[in-house]
Amino acid sequence: MPPSTLPTETLHQLLLSRVETCYLKAEQRLGRPFPRPSVSLKMRGQSAGAAHLQDNRLRFNPVLLEENPDAFLDEVVPHEVAHLLVWHSFGKVAPHGRQWQAMMRDVFGLEPHTRHIFDVSNVAPRTVAYRCQCRDHNLTIRRHNKVQRGQTRYLCRHCGSALQPA
Repeated sequence: MPPSTLPTETLHQLLLSRVETCYLKAEQRLGRPFPRPSVSLKMRGQSAGAAHLQDNRLRFNPVLLEENPDAFLDEVVPHEVAHLLVWHSFGKVAPHGRQWQAMMRDVFGLEPHTRHIFDVSNVAPRTVAYRCQCRDHNLTIRRHNKVQRGQTRYLCRHCGSALQPA
């Protein structure tokens, strides 16, 4: 789907509404109340969302939400909510283990997937070209800056030689 033409504030409201819908569905199916999480759109990078279990907090990537609104609301939101529901129901368990998978299937009627398949070209980190003796490499800006400041050097995993700016 093409990027959303909805204003960011409207997308944020749709996100909050979807979180609440997921909780209402879970409460109905599981027969118990769950504490509502705080929700923010302060995630950067290539991840679509994250559940912070002990803080009862959800973070979502606003760029990926804007670029993939339907799939994001239909898949990413239940995925992250399921993590919190499992935490409140079972405590510490494997992040994408059988309890989480059952929550995705039984409560949300979704096939459990651990990763999204969104185009991340607009959120991928910028890179700088480097070279070793056998191939080209791309270092993130953070790693490039560490090399430039003399804080570290990186070695090729294949030939063992130091990476040099191309």
